[in-house]
Amino acid sequence: MNIIARENPFFVTKNIEGKENGFLVPLYNVHDSILPDGARPEQVYLTVVSPGEIKGPHLHFIRTGYFTCIKGNVRFILKCKGHYHTFLSGESYSYRSVIVPKGVSAAIQNIGIDSAYVLNMPYPAWTPDMNDEHKDNFDDFDFTI
Repeated sequence: MNIIARENPFFVTKNIEGKENGFLVPLYNVHDSILPDGARPEQVYLTVVSPGEIKGPHLHFIRTGYFTCIKGNVRFILKCKGHYHTFLSGESYSYRSVIVPKGVSAAIQNIGIDSAYVLNMPYPAWTPDMNDEHKDNFDDFDFTI
């Protein structure tokens, strides 16, 4: 199981007059080879974590998640073979992307004061009959920020 986190490039964009008008952060490109063949995203969805809240922890045995916080800031907490790995993502953390392989438990914690918007691009795509969300226990993890 490879847990992967990577910072994404950040590009300032400009209008036709050369004035800054925003920015662009490419999150995924099939040519990046960050995900192996047969495990490329099949779905994209937005999950929002309220300030001070935690989503999860839970575990998938079928799906791999590919997460990026696009607004606000979060901490991803992954548990693999009894060990915790933490990664920060969002506006203050280079919009880092984190891959959560199937079989790895994860929680998403909002570490900011505003709602955090997180994109997930899982493989395979969710279906209503999948039954692939399983609770896990992170009682021994300190969620203090």
